[in-house]
Amino acid sequence: MTSSLESLMYVPIFSDLPEETIQKISSVGMKKKYEKDSVILMEEDSGSAMFVIASGKVKVARISNDGREVILSILGESDFFGEMAILDGLSRSASVIAMEDSELFIIQRDEFLNLLKLYPEISINLLQELTQRLRSADMKIKALSLKDAEGKVATVILQLAEDMGKIRQGVVEIDKLPLQQDLANMAGTSRETISRTLHSFAKKGLVELEGSKLRILNFDKFRETYI
Repeated sequence: MTSSLESLMYVPIFSDLPEETIQKISSVGMKKKYEKDSVILMEEDSGSAMFVIASGKVKVARISNDGREVILSILGESDFFGEMAILDGLSRSASVIAMEDSELFIIQRDEFLNLLKLYPEISINLLQELTQRLRSADMKIKALSLKDAEGKVATVILQLAEDMGKIRQGVVEIDKLPLQQDLANMAGTSRETISRTLHSFAKKGLVELEGSKLRILNFDKFRETYI
């Protein structure tokens, strides 16, 4: 089994496909390595490929009118991006930057569109994934526009918990919490607010902080409190 095949088997839009089909998909793409802080895609670039994260972590970001970076999402292994520009033929809606050394599997636009024609189940899975992302974006917009600073930080923590957290007996552990400035860029607040709020959560017994690791001690309670 090739490493490309292993990477693709856990991608949501490909996970229902038989191994033989995934092997065919792995043969039409290529892998490319990006060093930490490398720009993978620039906002307004033309959309010529879709990317699957084989290893590493990236951030999807836009620059606001006042020059601030606004992080829309952080993606990790088996996540994918770049599909919107492929589907509508428009330019990229955001930039993507490597947050750590990363390896990506790249499928060119023509090849990806051909896959959608050959395997309708990919289209169905893609629609489901895009719908989930849209719902998540709607919830985040609502939270960040209506909630106070504590609520905004909690919303970002919940998003990270769902995207990259590991749950065990009600405790969710986020292994590598993003830098506080990155969290601030996600929450639309300051780094100082992030630091103050995280320590407030810890004092309340809601979370534990250990280096770059964060544990939500009672995920259901935390979610009910801040959703």
